[in-house]
Amino acid sequence: MIRSLLPFIKRTAEDLAQTLPPNVEVDDLIQEGIVAALSSLERYDPSKASFTTFIMKRVKGAMYDYLRKIDWMPRNLRKNVKMIERAIYESEEFPSDEEIARKTGLELKEVVRARNEMMRKQLLMIDAMEDEIVLKTEGPDENAYRELLVEEMKKAIEKLSDKEKLVLSLRFEKDLSLKEIAKVLDVSESRVSQIISKSLLKIKKEVMGDDQAG
Repeated sequence: MIRSLLPFIKRTAEDLAQTLPPNVEVDDLIQEGIVAALSSLERYDPSKASFTTFIMKRVKGAMYDYLRKIDWMPRNLRKNVKMIERAIYESEEFPSDEEIARKTGLELKEVVRARNEMMRKQLLMIDAMEDEIVLKTEGPDENAYRELLVEEMKKAIEKLSDKEKLVLSLRFEKDLSLKEIAKVLDVSESRVSQIISKSLLKIKKEVMGDDQAG
């Protein structure tokens, strides 16, 4: 059963690694995923979810946990990420990297690196929220919190544009890579990344009440 999931585990690791610095080894992510898959077998309940859905949720969670533990972002990069988040959120449309560079005064290569890190941070945030919704199910307080979080996310998503909803659906429901989404929409991967970034910033502001969306 685990062997049948190896291609999915590898693809998940490779897709995640696209927005990470080269010092993060894909093999390490794959290893974390395999260990999580093996440890999840005993807890699998066929009546609640399909085998692939159940295992892959935990595989992704293990990879994100690993990334949290080895957080490498230096202070200057964190500052650049904040600047870019603000520039994207305050823009009416989806600004290009060149437009962000002009608005923030950063060099283009600094914008690209910071935007990649921002995407990683946002994906970690979304995954953490999903963990709260899907996995935190014990006790009335936890159930009430989960239901509230679900409702807040639904409201936030409803406020997005049709294109934003479509891109998020392709990314998080259909689990398509940025490259695959770009092909579906006939746009560049950079454009897809921009749409996802701004959409997640909007959701974060609505759900978490972050005034700076940072």
